[in-house]
Amino acid sequence: HVQLVESGGGSVQTGGSLRLSCAASGYSSNTFCMGWFRRVPGLEREGVAGIGIDGRTAYADSVKGRFTISQDKAKSIVYLQMNSLQPEDTGVYSCAAVSCPRGVVVAAADQYEHWGQGTQVTVS
Repeated sequence: HVQLVESGGGSVQTGGSLRLSCAASGYSSNTFCMGWFRRVPGLEREGVAGIGIDGRTAYADSVKGRFTISQDKAKSIVYLQMNSLQPEDTGVYSCAAVSCPRGVVVAAADQYEHWGQGTQVTVS
């Protein structure tokens, strides 16, 4: 049973930084792809970043150069380092996991099977 718990959200001023963490249990980091998504009320869930089994990464155009996804496999934690935050980055950020083959990054939300509850990020 895969469980994902996010932490690290909060309120920050424009230009500030936050680091989100996603603590995972009940899965293997060698067989699961991970992703970060965000949701703003009234809008569809948006993919932010993803990481594959082999460490390859992918980012939404809106966060490239500002956000970095990484993974500590020993601790089963996936991070999202967010720098140069802008008001449009405000939203509930959730991590997600899905079993995947090596060599891919899963981008689409509807392909993910396991989700955390989310953590609020507010930029003003």
